[in-house]
Amino acid sequence: MRRLLTGTCVALLLLLNTVVMIVPLLICALIKLVLKGRYRDYASAGVMWVAETWAEIDKRIFAVCVPTQWDIRGAENLRRDTSYLTISNHQSWVDIPALMEALNRRTPFFKFFLKRELIWVPLLGLAWWGLDYPFMKRYSKAFLAKHPELKGKDLEITKAACELYKRQPVNVVNYLEGTRFTAAKHTEQKSPYRYLLKPKAGGVAFVLAAMGEQLDALLDVTIVYPGGKAPGFWDLVSGGISQVIVDIQVRPLAPELWSDDYETDAAFRKTLQAWVNTLWAEKDCRYEQLIQGMRKTV
Repeated sequence: MRRLLTGTCVALLLLLNTVVMIVPLLICALIKLVLKGRYRDYASAGVMWVAETWAEIDKRIFAVCVPTQWDIRGAENLRRDTSYLTISNHQSWVDIPALMEALNRRTPFFKFFLKRELIWVPLLGLAWWGLDYPFMKRYSKAFLAKHPELKGKDLEITKAACELYKRQPVNVVNYLEGTRFTAAKHTEQKSPYRYLLKPKAGGVAFVLAAMGEQLDALLDVTIVYPGGKAPGFWDLVSGGISQVIVDIQVRPLAPELWSDDYETDAAFRKTLQAWVNTLWAEKDCRYEQLIQGMRKTV
């Protein structure tokens, strides 16, 4: 009964926060829509402030209402005036609040690359645009085979969408696994990693090609839950998660990682894939260390 009451109260508080905060966010986004030049940048800053405040209130709700211990490691030297690429393992819906707990107001507000078509989603599309989420245009290989004159245009469009980040810092989040981890997916993939699915280098290659020169460092994030089991939304809001470890490793990003064309240069593709696979092998070992340490303390 206690978890039912806690979960219901927390869910209602989160909903109330969303209803209240989305109004000024959308107003700032609409103001940004009609402004130009540096005034649009000011409006963008306003949207970011609203989003960060929204996230901080959510964090306060969790802190007051649920007993979850957020064990954030490696965040001491993070900066809000620095641009990052963040990669993370992906297990659950709770990964987003975990990143929010670890990164909000320690780094620029994190963003995801979205398909360009999502800008037309009612209200959310405007909110994502206002938050300066990069909307990418990707052409399939089949489409490019029929229209070779468009080769490289998708990257040019995405680079143009990222021009704002030359004037303000950014933190772009990329889930290399492409989907949430499950035992069934792990078995189906025959993943060589114990705790992770196979990483996909194509998405991060596109981000690096579009924004590499604007990114200062890589945040290699590993999220661990008790018992290595991925919790759900109800587990979080009802107080069913005792501890979450968010481990952050800051790594350099070498210019060689965006020096060539991932799609057409086979040698470069192998190099980038090897870099990603090395990161993932190290993350798998790190996960093992973190889960073993958690078992000793829980």
